[in-house]
Amino acid sequence: MNMTVKKDTLLIELLTEELPPKALEKLSLSFAEDVFAALKAQELAGADSVCTPFATPRRLALSVTNVLAQQPDRKVERKGPAVAAARNPDGSVSKALEGFMRSAGVVYEQLKLVHDGKTDYYAVSIDQPGKPLSEYVPDMVMQALKKLPIPKVMRWGDTEHQFVRPVKSLVMMHGDKVLKGEVMGCGSSNVTRGHRFLSSGVITLKTASEYENSLNIVGNVVANYRSRRKMITAQLEQAASALGAVWIGHSSNQPMPELLALSAQDRCVSSALLDEVTALVEWPVVYVGEFEAEFLEVPQECLVLTMQQNQKYFPLLDKTSGKLLNKFLIVSNMKVKDSQHIVGGNQKVVRSRLSDARFFFEQDRKQKLESRVTRLGNVVYHNKLGSQLQRVERIVTLTGIIARLLNADKAAAELAARLAKADLLTDMVGEFPELQGIMGRYYALHDGENMEVADAIEGHYHPRFAGDSLPQGHLACAVALADKLETLVGIYGIGQIPTGDKDPFGLRRHALGVLRILIETPLELPLPALLKTAADNFPAGMLSANVAKELEGFMQDRLRGYLKERGYEAAHVEAVLPMVEGKLHQAIPRLDGVKAFAALEASKDLAAANKRVQNIVRKNLEELGPDSVGKVNKGLLMEKAEVDLFQSIQDIIPYSVHYMARGEYAHNLKALVALKPYIDDFFTHVMVMTDDKELRKNRAALLAELARLMNQVADISRLAV
Repeated sequence: MNMTVKKDTLLIELLTEELPPKALEKLSLSFAEDVFAALKAQELAGADSVCTPFATPRRLALSVTNVLAQQPDRKVERKGPAVAAARNPDGSVSKALEGFMRSAGVVYEQLKLVHDGKTDYYAVSIDQPGKPLSEYVPDMVMQALKKLPIPKVMRWGDTEHQFVRPVKSLVMMHGDKVLKGEVMGCGSSNVTRGHRFLSSGVITLKTASEYENSLNIVGNVVANYRSRRKMITAQLEQAASALGAVWIGHSSNQPMPELLALSAQDRCVSSALLDEVTALVEWPVVYVGEFEAEFLEVPQECLVLTMQQNQKYFPLLDKTSGKLLNKFLIVSNMKVKDSQHIVGGNQKVVRSRLSDARFFFEQDRKQKLESRVTRLGNVVYHNKLGSQLQRVERIVTLTGIIARLLNADKAAAELAARLAKADLLTDMVGEFPELQGIMGRYYALHDGENMEVADAIEGHYHPRFAGDSLPQGHLACAVALADKLETLVGIYGIGQIPTGDKDPFGLRRHALGVLRILIETPLELPLPALLKTAADNFPAGMLSANVAKELEGFMQDRLRGYLKERGYEAAHVEAVLPMVEGKLHQAIPRLDGVKAFAALEASKDLAAANKRVQNIVRKNLEELGPDSVGKVNKGLLMEKAEVDLFQSIQDIIPYSVHYMARGEYAHNLKALVALKPYIDDFFTHVMVMTDDKELRKNRAALLAELARLMNQVADISRLAV
């Protein structure tokens, strides 16, 4: 074995035209992972090797430490034909086996029989000399590029090569050696380029390990994506702090009362914006821009989205009040002594954008939301479900029913539901769909609607994504539930059921939203009844007949996933759900009770005993009929063990009733521990399946009463191992 082969750093870089910023990090990680895996598969990289991905707007690169220049000699097992195909009917060697031996360069005596779990086949171990690293790397790079998650490729020039962007040059080095080879029509070299404007020219690398440092010092390029992101974050923090502000997406936990309604969404948007900006620059420099304070009269959500989405700026909030400032941060790709032109140009552009937002806001307020409602009749919701106006009418009816169940103001809830979709026809929401509901709230307040109605218009979209806040108050919950249930029942009822990762109407998200509102608020509304009411609200024949029942199963699956994500064990979830009977507000308290019970030493024995009890009761019902398990006849309790068990049950029942009424589920289950010695004694001394039919029925009735007592909180038999 050639174990003394030199190890050194491997560098691979593809210089390209500007790569798509939103996909850059994903492309970089995928490229590095695939090449690194290929190197390890060929034993060219090992446990002591470290792979570092690099990514800038114009390059995908990676370095791997401790890579061998020559692959070690190896024993390779080659698989041949199955035994059944290796011999002719007369016993002679088949052509298949002959061909295999010839290609492997071996004789029959060198073959061995191997069983792969299904069949026997011939195989041979061959000494395979190691190949140079240079023979592997170009193909590894090409294969990794082909696997990249690129939705659309392009061709350039008169070549047949296809990639996400044209490739300009290629670097492949091992230590101080250039690995000869070609990728995407580019021959390998040790020459790369730095920043388009700040670099002093081409960069000739002496060794692979100096790549990152040379790009940084000579080329004014921060090649490491994560390092560049941290650099941008630090500059944003510094610039904001100097202004007594924080930038949206800042990690600070300081309260920002004016932004509570949008802070969760803004954090998600800002994180994505930070990733995108990181992918747009090679040498980040942060500058401060400013706009006229008069624009702050426009709702700050509009200003924030305008700056973030259109211009890739970072809005600033006052550190004390949390209010939006008329300043913003620009992440530029240029470091200059005088930033006046950069800042001035950006201020000019943002001023134009904010003027548009102000114009939309002023124009929208000239018409009341109510005046827009009837125009929803001209907007198709779904060709099988009618217009947006017809949908709104269904939501209004369902909202009124739910509001009455929650003792909320029915008229106010129905008004909020009627106005909830009207802002879809405003210019502002047309420009920024993310503001639907948010703008509806502003316009409702401007129209003179009360705060609760306005808040319900905005809140009925909540939760909009994982981790988002819930609608606040029963009125908002009524509108939110009606909206989501109408969508779920309607879309599911016309056969648009999510499959695999396809869910174009967001039914999984809507289902989770309903579950979270019912569970986390909590609301004492049974899910099956809500689904049936929502289905009955559609015209006859529009939906499939069993949509409510089918959708209940769909939501039960989402519920299981939701509860497991919250850390509850699968066995505990399966024990609780049958006992909840659609009253989902009880799920978490019951699961907490089961968790506390399962921690007791006696829980496993009680669960096993409960399983035995249920099996005996079930068997008696099957063999003796539904009337076989009735009320316990105390006069037929013959054995001391069954008398004691009966009495212990009666002693615990008052406590059980008290605990269940108060929702103290852990106490209810823990009280069962007192039954354990009596249950054990019963099964030791009492024969339930006796030939005396009346005695058997009475003992089965006793066990049925025990089962009812034990399984009020959860079916604890499901906890048995």
